[in-house]
Amino acid sequence: MRKKVTKAIFPVAGMGTRFLPATKSVPKEIMTLVDRPLVQYAIDEARAAGIKEFIFVTSRGKGALEDYFDHAPQLEQELRKKGKTELLETLKSTNMESGAIAYIRQHKALGLGHAVWCARRLIGNEPFAVMLPDDVIAAEKPCLQQMVEAYAETGGNMVAAMEVAPENISSYGVLDISEEEGQLVKVKGMVEKPEAAKAPSNLAVIGRYILSPSVLQNLNQMKSGSGGEIQLTDAIAKDIEQDNNVYGFRFRGKRFDCGSKSGFLQATVSFGLAREELRDDLRSYLRSISLDENA
Repeated sequence: MRKKVTKAIFPVAGMGTRFLPATKSVPKEIMTLVDRPLVQYAIDEARAAGIKEFIFVTSRGKGALEDYFDHAPQLEQELRKKGKTELLETLKSTNMESGAIAYIRQHKALGLGHAVWCARRLIGNEPFAVMLPDDVIAAEKPCLQQMVEAYAETGGNMVAAMEVAPENISSYGVLDISEEEGQLVKVKGMVEKPEAAKAPSNLAVIGRYILSPSVLQNLNQMKSGSGGEIQLTDAIAKDIEQDNNVYGFRFRGKRFDCGSKSGFLQATVSFGLAREELRDDLRSYLRSISLDENA
């Protein structure tokens, strides 16, 4: 019987330099999108997919991230005293029970593959998910849940994939496709950050993965690849050579690259408009800006 995916790795060791000076004191992962930090969206998505163990690969200066998931007795007491039950319930969703969350330090910035490898002892011989909180996905059914349901049928390795414009292809790992199977594509190769003219397709890997433990074994042998980093896509591609299935999954939803300022702003507007209590005021403001520009 195929093992369920119950563990997820969250690589959050990056310094967030694109958001300086804010990230001088605030980890990028807890920068607020509407009224929740980026990492909360990833955690909620993971929970919906059945994840029970949350492994954060961090670095120096990420103490605020650890504090965010801790209980806040004084704050909870004040809210209870003032009868603010709705806020208390909201706060509960940020709490992690003892033993559900673990923190691993990545001492050197050697890439995503290295960050995942750092968590190998906590994964053991089980399939696991990798989630990049920078990629926020708005979807009726959460993206990782879609993938877990597809994985129950396929096994192997699975990466979330989306079509990207040729001018952006060099920013992604790109899939070389052998077969199309609806939302799934069978993968025969992966290329990290190719030039547009040399890209095998326009189907790019984004920050959701379900991986077999063999990928961790591949990472044990990996040398630095594109950009001088240990690339996760290289370790997944090695599984193809070893006849292990690798699939790309065309998820249903809209992905926002919150690792960039423009993507973060787009997500803020989109998620704000999705909130009933904010929609009218925000829409009115956006309309007024548009009118001013066209005047």
